[in-house]
Amino acid sequence: MRKLTKEQGSARTTSQLPNQKNGNLGSLLYVRYLDHVLFRDSNADSYRPWTRETVGWLDYEDEECVRLVWERFAMAEPPNESKPRATGLVILRKAVLEERKVG
Repeated sequence: MRKLTKEQGSARTTSQLPNQKNGNLGSLLYVRYLDHVLFRDSNADSYRPWTRETVGWLDYEDEECVRLVWERFAMAEPPNESKPRATGLVILRKAVLEERKVG
C-alpha cells in the first residue's frame, strides 16, 4: 500500500491485510487516480490515462485495490423487500496518485 504523508492524511503501511482490523474502514476518503481511456478509429499516440478523482466511504482495501462506496442504505434495517446493495468504485492501488481522509 502507498504510504501517505502527513499532509495527505493518516499513514498506512503494507502490513495491513484485508483480514486484519483496519481503523480506516468506513472513513470518507478522497482518491485521485489514473483511469483507463477507450479510443476507437483514432491516432493511438494522442491517448494517455486520464486523471480522475472521487470520494466515498472506504469499504475494503488490500495491497492490490481499494473499494469506495458512494451510495448505500442509511437505514440500519432496510425494508424486507430491499436487497443489500451499494454503488461505488474499485480502484487498483497502482493507479492511485493520492489518497486522504476527508474531514
